[in-house]
This record gives sequence, structure tokens and C-alpha cells, in this order.
Amino acid sequence: MTHSAGRPFDRRAFLAGGAALIGTPLLAQDDSTEIERDVTSIVRRNVSSFRTLAWQDYFSNLNKGAILVDISSRALHYWRQDGTYFLYPSSVPLTEDLTRRGRTSVTLKDPNPDWRPTPSMKIRNPEWPDYVGPGPDNPLGTRALHLSWTYYRIHGTHDTRKIGRRSSNGCIGLYNEHIEQLYEMAVVGTQVLLI
Repeated sequence: MTHSAGRPFDRRAFLAGGAALIGTPLLAQDDSTEIERDVTSIVRRNVSSFRTLAWQDYFSNLNKGAILVDISSRALHYWRQDGTYFLYPSSVPLTEDLTRRGRTSVTLKDPNPDWRPTPSMKIRNPEWPDYVGPGPDNPLGTRALHLSWTYYRIHGTHDTRKIGRRSSNGCIGLYNEHIEQLYEMAVVGTQVLLI
């Protein structure tokens, strides 16, 4: 079978490519785009390093689902209990000393997060407000998944420039539409691994 351009039509490649586009909520981005980090430096979004991973390499089962955060590729991988896979671009901690790796789990689902800077954030940024209530301008975005580690969350962000970069104070940030999707699928007890 040929298509209108006269080249052979590869049905298998077409179906695989279509399935990949439909099954992955990753936003299409030009990986060569430079994004301003602050007035003194430029960083690249890390889209080209996203890769599909197998849950079996990291988890013994999918009971309650599984979340894997790959700090180096700045991506969050989620597998539902039935094995359905989702890949989301994320923000990750700004520096290694803010980065925590290891196993944890979702302990609380917060549908309307409010935000208070941690004591160490206030030391680094004394000009920050002491409190920001729920809403679209909240630094935790529209949803948050609390982890068993104190102060650590997977949450949305009101500043979409942070996604795909080292830009957080320890948490993992997602676009608000992605955290809303993940929030609906994840449950308290979902296993989480940061590598």
C-alpha cells in the first residue's frame, strides 16, 4: 500500500506513532528553545532527554500505582495499577543540597493547596510572603500530593517557566493541567521513587 506521496505506507509505524502521541500528555516543545532563568543566565529545557522507562526496573508491583521522578531528565513517570503509563515534564530542585532521592509515598491529596515557605526558604528569601492562600497564583498551583517526607510535595505551579528546569526549593512541580490529571489517578499510598 502506498500513500499519496508515492512512498510505502508503514502501518505499524503509523499506529505506534499515533499511540505514542495519544498516550503521552507530554507537551510538544522545541528542545532547542532557550528559556530565561533569571537576568544572569540562560538554560535549556530538557525535553530531548525524556525517555520511556519500565516500571519493573524500579518497583516490585503496581499496587496503588507508582510514580518515578527522574531528577536528571526532569520528568515524572506514572503507572496506574493497570499498567497504563503517563510521562510529564517537571521542575526539579534547584541544587543538589535541596534534592532528596529515595522511596516515599503519597500521604495526602490536597485539592486546594495553600503555601507557606519553609524556615530555610524564609532565610534564603526573607522578602517572600509568610502565606499565600489557595488559588491560581499559589506557588503550589491547583493541586498537591504530599509525600511522607516533611515539606516535600508533587504539585502544580503558577509559573510555567519552571517546568523542565532545575527551579524548585525541593518539590517536584508540574503544569497545573498535569497535576490535576495525576491528582485524579494517584491515591494515598501511591509509591514514589525519586532517582
